[in-house]
Amino acid sequence: MAGKQRWVPLESNPEVLNKYITKLGVKSSEWEFVDIYGLEPDLLMMVPNRVVAVMLLYPITEKSEVESIGEVVEQHETYFVKQTIGNACGTVAIVHALANNDGAVKFNEESPFAKFLEATKDLSPPERATCLEKDTSMGAAHEDSAQEGQTQPPSAEDHVNTHFVAFICNEGNLYEMNGRSEGPILHGKTSDETLLQDTADVVKKFMARDPKELNFTVMALTKKE
Repeated sequence: MAGKQRWVPLESNPEVLNKYITKLGVKSSEWEFVDIYGLEPDLLMMVPNRVVAVMLLYPITEKSEVESIGEVVEQHETYFVKQTIGNACGTVAIVHALANNDGAVKFNEESPFAKFLEATKDLSPPERATCLEKDTSMGAAHEDSAQEGQTQPPSAEDHVNTHFVAFICNEGNLYEMNGRSEGPILHGKTSDETLLQDTADVVKKFMARDPKELNFTVMALTKKE
């Protein structure tokens, strides 16, 4: 990756991500990340209603690097940012989850994320990436959150073999927002009501591509009950 910086990786842990989005200005009383414990309907029913985004952490393997799932599209209604900072995929996925739901998820107007979103809303994905590289407030929020996990965090110089992406609904379509790709990845139709189930179906394809891998984690950004 042609990045100029490297950050400490985020732990795939709802508690960590919830503290992070609170630092970014999301009201902790309204929205939270929760674990998804399985992809079958009975387990998905345990997830609180009003899911606006799904985060997936998956292993980077030889197959994942060459076998694509979905189609990269030129789609300008979504907010998409390239990942140019090493190990920043967690932050990029959170930015995608929040920025593409700014009509539902409200932020403190003076927060780091609100300022970043306002400054970058009319820029191209590579230009947004450059802004993220230079945004010391966003970087500090990431760094603080990377130290919050239950395990000892790796160093910024470590090359981790997992990757975060976010899934969102936009204009009736299911998009995978992956900062390593050239744009949003279309996975067919969805709706606000079926986003969780439709994303689960796509995640099953990720798992089927690498059936011997176990390092998959799925979380949902939900409205608090």
